[in-house]
Amino acid sequence: MNQPLDALLDEIKELEKLVAKKIQQTKSKLTFELNQGRAVFLPEVRKRHRTMARRAWRMLWESPFLMILTAPVTYSLIIPLSILDLFVSVFQRICFPIYGIPRVVRAEYVVIDRHLLSYLNVIEKLNCVYCGYGNGVLAYAREIAARTEQYWCPIKHARMNKGVHKRGCLYCDFGDADAFLGDCAKLRKRFEDTQSDETPNLKA
Repeated sequence: MNQPLDALLDEIKELEKLVAKKIQQTKSKLTFELNQGRAVFLPEVRKRHRTMARRAWRMLWESPFLMILTAPVTYSLIIPLSILDLFVSVFQRICFPIYGIPRVVRAEYVVIDRHLLSYLNVIEKLNCVYCGYGNGVLAYAREIAARTEQYWCPIKHARMNKGVHKRGCLYCDFGDADAFLGDCAKLRKRFEDTQSDETPNLKA
């Protein structure tokens, strides 16, 4: 692997950390502390939050009828999402140890904690659980698919495609048979970037 590409991968990794930190930046002073990964609010803050929560019935009353009508369609996606979650988890548990691919830690992608906020009513909490689960599962499955692709088919596409994952920059150029035949075995082991010093010891 050439030096410029290694440097680019390191730069991508640092930019990802920067973006993650930027997203987590708050406009005001934090009102909670993290205790074993769980947000803990002071009693007076929790009390104030509870007084700010909108009544669920009022939220339903004020919601457009079409929004309520489409709710079953929105929530029906829990079925394919749950199936995807189960299948990719079983897949990597069985296959990744055989291939020598580092396992994707599910808990680093599927984060569900917004339902703990007292200023949300029961409907808003349910929505937050659903969105956290859905987006987390898709990100989790995407990383499993990306590592699998790197192992089996590390070849770039002939044309640019939107939403390409970061592992694609490691791949061989489209039509470069010499590079594929010469580098494929090395690419199957290029997972050093998945080991982060800042990654907590979590179990999926």
